[in-house]
Amino acid sequence: MAAPAPEVTEAAPAKVNLHLHVTGRRADGYHLLDSLVVFAAVGDTVTASPAPRLELTISGPEGDGLSAGEDNLVLRAARALAGDGARLHLEKRLPVASGIGGGSADAAAALRALDRLWSLGLGPEGLRDIAARLGADVPVCLASRPTVMRGIGDVALPAPALPDFGILLANPRLALPTPAVFAAREGAFTAPASLPASWPDAAAMADDLRLLGNDLEPAAVRLCPPVGEVLSALARLPGALLARMSGSGATCFSLFGSAAAAERAMTALPSTWWRWAGALRDGLQVDPHLAG
Repeated sequence: MAAPAPEVTEAAPAKVNLHLHVTGRRADGYHLLDSLVVFAAVGDTVTASPAPRLELTISGPEGDGLSAGEDNLVLRAARALAGDGARLHLEKRLPVASGIGGGSADAAAALRALDRLWSLGLGPEGLRDIAARLGADVPVCLASRPTVMRGIGDVALPAPALPDFGILLANPRLALPTPAVFAAREGAFTAPASLPASWPDAAAMADDLRLLGNDLEPAAVRLCPPVGEVLSALARLPGALLARMSGSGATCFSLFGSAAAAERAMTALPSTWWRWAGALRDGLQVDPHLAG
């Protein structure tokens, strides 16, 4: 095995579900999903460096109260790789339990970082099975590129060609546990979406997405009424093309014709909320946008 790299840093960008349909439920209780997933140019970072044993430290504006104990997904990812020791540091910028894949993206970033640090040579495909055992969103977060995600997160299909657009994320700083939201979901299952090969512009994309939905949104609003307040505020913003909840909440988003329009609109939202505005990220390199 080659000598370990001195330090490796991997991005853990925010995952946004532009639509989310619950299409069925397996006999083992796992729900089947259909979702167009994109990744915003904001997120956490995971840094790995050589150490005699596994250890994890956490910092960042959203790190308070997040346990660095054995149940943390970053450490679980490291143990699943069964490599050498490593010192892992998580810079936490995304809210916890917020529907934008923070923990899953952190686990995926840890897998990529340790694959490089330990010179395992697995790459995304070699890491995929390990990622799937860690959680439904971890495989799609490995690549962190626009994807149509189906099944229990194990089916990844190419996304339509996306136009340029801006996205605004807002969270009322309330955690929503995913199992509780799924348990509260009511109604029939929804068929998978039929998406075009591409959209000419952001307005056309929003028009098509408006015909779809997030099947978990009504349950999330019942469990956490402030989610409804965030959705209403986002829908009222000048230039907003679509307002919707991401994942199981409580983070919601609105789409705009440009990143600049999203950034201008963000100033109208309460400063007590967690907020971010910009564009989708380009690739997985660590960039200044991750500072959020």
